[in-house]
Amino acid sequence: MNKKGMMIGVIVVAIIAGIVASVSSSPTETVNLDMGRTHGTIITAMGSPILGNPDAPITIVEFGDYQCHQCYNWFHNTKPAIEQQYIETGKVNLVFVDLAFLGKDSPIAAQASYCAEDQKMYWEYHDLLYTSQESKIDNGWANSERLKAFAFSLGLDMDLFESCLDSGKYSKRVSFNTQQAKEHGVRGTPGFFIVNSDGQQQISGAQPFSVFKQILDPMI
Repeated sequence: MNKKGMMIGVIVVAIIAGIVASVSSSPTETVNLDMGRTHGTIITAMGSPILGNPDAPITIVEFGDYQCHQCYNWFHNTKPAIEQQYIETGKVNLVFVDLAFLGKDSPIAAQASYCAEDQKMYWEYHDLLYTSQESKIDNGWANSERLKAFAFSLGLDMDLFESCLDSGKYSKRVSFNTQQAKEHGVRGTPGFFIVNSDGQQQISGAQPFSVFKQILDPMI
């Protein structure tokens, strides 16, 4: 790696390290993240755990909001086929990055997903939010009390979960992810980038499986 590349890498790691320090609510709390994790030009270290094989040659980066109805549609109508044909076969993995902008409950719902991650239940909580979504934004289905009820239904340690959520431990993490979306020109949800070693392609909206297949198959 040349000197310029090394300097850029050091700067990126330093930026993420500073944010990781700021999202902890006390000096004793740490955030379990892969500090250097990027996919294409997107810093995904503040996003979800990787769904699927971490070494898969292709990554789908999804920008979403838990109150987004089109995200709900994509989750139910397109994602299952992608999981079955690409993720479960080790060809593709997926990272969810928050674009929590649709209502006042959107950021706290995103924060709750990372409180669940503290107990190794990120994807279970993520899936429950998209299963439980109601049609109206900010009608109370994703407020603090309901988010705690979802955690209870998954059997999470409620003292730990409530302490995490009430403290705003992950508020800056969610803000960072939302900024990543804006910097990459994502103006609505869901938004996607398909990333491999040759570059990245952007997809906007809850596109059907056929659109993803047309892009993914030539990359494999």
